[in-house]
Amino acid sequence: MSLRLPSIRPSVAWLPKVSLPALTLASLFFVVSLTPSLVPRDTLVQALLSGVSLTAGHATGLILSALWHRLEFPPLPHRLQAQVRFLAALLCLLVAVVALWQASEWQNGLRALMEMPPVDTVRPLSIAAGAAAVFLLLVWFARLSWFVVVKMAAGLARVLPGPQAFLVAVTLTALLFWNIGNGVLVRAGLTAVDRVYAGLDGVFEDTSPRPEDPFKTGAPGSLLDWEELGRAGRAMIAAGPDRAGIEAATGRTAQDPLRVYVGLNSGPDPEARAALALAELKRIDAFSRSTLVIATPTGTGAVNVYGQQALEYVLQGDVATVSVQYSYVASWLALLTDPEYGVETARAVFAKVYDHWRSLPREARPALYLTGLSLGALNSELSHDLHQVIGDPYDGALWIGPPFNSPTWSEVTRNRNPGTPAWLPAYRDGRAVRFMNQAGRTSSTAAPWGSFRILYLQYPSDAVTFFDPRAAWRPPYWMTGPRAPDVSADLRWLPAVSFLQLGVDMMTAIKPPRGYGHRYSFDSYARAWAMLLDHPDWTDDALDALVRQVTPPG
Repeated sequence: MSLRLPSIRPSVAWLPKVSLPALTLASLFFVVSLTPSLVPRDTLVQALLSGVSLTAGHATGLILSALWHRLEFPPLPHRLQAQVRFLAALLCLLVAVVALWQASEWQNGLRALMEMPPVDTVRPLSIAAGAAAVFLLLVWFARLSWFVVVKMAAGLARVLPGPQAFLVAVTLTALLFWNIGNGVLVRAGLTAVDRVYAGLDGVFEDTSPRPEDPFKTGAPGSLLDWEELGRAGRAMIAAGPDRAGIEAATGRTAQDPLRVYVGLNSGPDPEARAALALAELKRIDAFSRSTLVIATPTGTGAVNVYGQQALEYVLQGDVATVSVQYSYVASWLALLTDPEYGVETARAVFAKVYDHWRSLPREARPALYLTGLSLGALNSELSHDLHQVIGDPYDGALWIGPPFNSPTWSEVTRNRNPGTPAWLPAYRDGRAVRFMNQAGRTSSTAAPWGSFRILYLQYPSDAVTFFDPRAAWRPPYWMTGPRAPDVSADLRWLPAVSFLQLGVDMMTAIKPPRGYGHRYSFDSYARAWAMLLDHPDWTDDALDALVRQVTPPG
């Protein structure tokens, strides 16, 4: 049995095929890609997204056309095919032009919700040209792949039956391109990116001078070297506020807050770094403070300055914070390259600190809280299990912008009280779990805080939290019901395209101004800590006054 292979003529076959389903779906996917999603898109990002969407619609249409012919459904009469194709092409072109013209208005509507300046009107031409270039590039790559399959199958058909030759050719071609992409291009790219981030981690900034106070990490007498903390660690230790700053902003008596940071270079492995963290906490007498916080950093090693400062203002400095670095690259790269290392480090730190905390007399030990932003929130949640703490639970956690795959967040959101929106749910009576957004707490609670409490601070426009892999085939649950204040009313769901939009949103979630997307503001942090710690002195008026007084750097 021989394999009949199509001939490939470069003058024709390397251009995109045109069929009615391919034309229609390509246009539909392109138009929907221009509609707003969670995060405003600049011209380059929009062109890339639209080009990929155009390609996805075109490929889907070709597959449907092939399936139609395989099932031997009758085609349109030959005399009508040209007229129908012409009319369809004309209609698709008109719809695409109208959508391109409307795209800036869609984006400006979303930008207005986020208090961003409007975009200009030259975007339609730039987006169309960029999308066309991406589309042609992807089509040519697909044609190249098919060309390799055909040539390889032709050679294999001399020694194998036709279908087997084709199957082997497809497999070998996939392996070839995978090894080129993953083994050469991706590896080279990751190596280059790693060098860049490693260089940034080693930068010494004038804004982060080495401290002289012996109660600060990296100072003379500290168990940790200042040079080994990394850029993010040095920034955390050097940042304010001090006692004078807290007293000036709050009008209340304060203490100098305590901070411990262990850099990736401070110890050979997570266990060693966790042991250093505990030893440094003991050295500065951190367990004598009223509150101890384990802050799990992001992938870059950063502890958000707004969250740290808000915590220390709310507690008048009577707090110690400990953080241990597990990576110096962006969170999404840390997830791709070594997702378990952050969890391993978080577990080692929690175990060391918690075991010592639990050994102290109940009346003499501080309240123990966990916190983390983004990947830090996920790793913080995974730093322990129920059996480890059920006999003597810590006091609670503030998790900010939790990634969409966070287990507890996913379960609680899925099982929220009926009638409450997924972007700000209420869970049972609110005794153990609550949610906040930039407008404060709007989910109702029927009971006071319990002895153990979890508070999620999340913005509805944060795609890191609200990305949904299932958006490829069904609408995300947060799109049902009333829209959040910072989510566009023009957002619509379409299979595949919405998945691509949300994926792009997740990668650009830090582009909006503070208070939107994945950029959490001092105001939100201060209100979240005040709610979680349940301090009666921090009324709405007192928090408003604090926010007016404090202007954090960055």
